Amino acid sequence: MQIGHIQSNTSQSNTSIKIGTAAPAELSDEALVQLMADDDKRALKLLYLRHHNRIRCFVTRLTGNESTADEVVNEVFLEAWRHAGEFEGRSQVATWLMSIARFKAISTSRRRSETQLDDRAAAVIEDLSDSPSTAVEKRQRSDVLQKCLAKLTPIHREVINLIYYQGKKIEEVAQCTGAPVSTIKTRMHYARSRMADLLSEAGIDRAWVAI
Repeated sequence: MQIGHIQSNTSQSNTSIKIGTAAPAELSDEALVQLMADDDKRALKLLYLRHHNRIRCFVTRLTGNESTADEVVNEVFLEAWRHAGEFEGRSQVATWLMSIARFKAISTSRRRSETQLDDRAAAVIEDLSDSPSTAVEKRQRSDVLQKCLAKLTPIHREVINLIYYQGKKIEEVAQCTGAPVSTIKTRMHYARSRMADLLSEAGIDRAWVAI
């Protein structure tokens, strides 16, 4: 369901009449969420129109990817639609939406980081000029690297991928993951040290993987 293309219901429920008789500006975000809890899709569309641009900008800054941001924005409002009845008003609706957006953005970034890292580890592909023995050695090293990376925790695999394979700066990684810069530095130091130990145990020179 694409939020931007939700069509108004033709049914004349009480909540729909409220939307139809009140100017959009007269309805607070909280009122729209209450209407969403009563399955009023027009309330969802109004909430989307009010907040999607700001959320998209926020997610784009976190992920650095506009197409990912578009996907996440759609997920945010679908999540809000599904859980509108659980909104208790302890924070502003905008804050609630942003918290959903942040969680979705970080989760998406981590999933893609791990996938890209696995792809990178498996991408030690032999050149056409490689001898059979060289090609076999590259594949073996790739397998070892994957096994070593798999022994790291997800947050340490993530920092290796973002800094060493995607070339992101520490500040960018901090923004993407939502962790402080000092925490990212600590994770990077631990990840490098742990990878060095794992590669050494496997008989691989750490310089080969530039970590």
